[in-house]
Amino acid sequence: MLFLVVALLMLGIILGSAAYLPWPVTLVVGAVIVGWLVVFAGRERRRRGRTRRA
Repeated sequence: MLFLVVALLMLGIILGSAAYLPWPVTLVVGAVIVGWLVVFAGRERRRRGRTRRA
């Protein structure tokens, strides 16, 4: 539950700061976050695939 609260707080801070950043900076930061989420999802999918086979 604490993780969810921290995640929502961080989301609010990032969205609030995005209003003051130039568009190119916002897009680059967004692309970095999307890339991190794709890598995380791939690692989780691979890890769960190994767990089911064992």
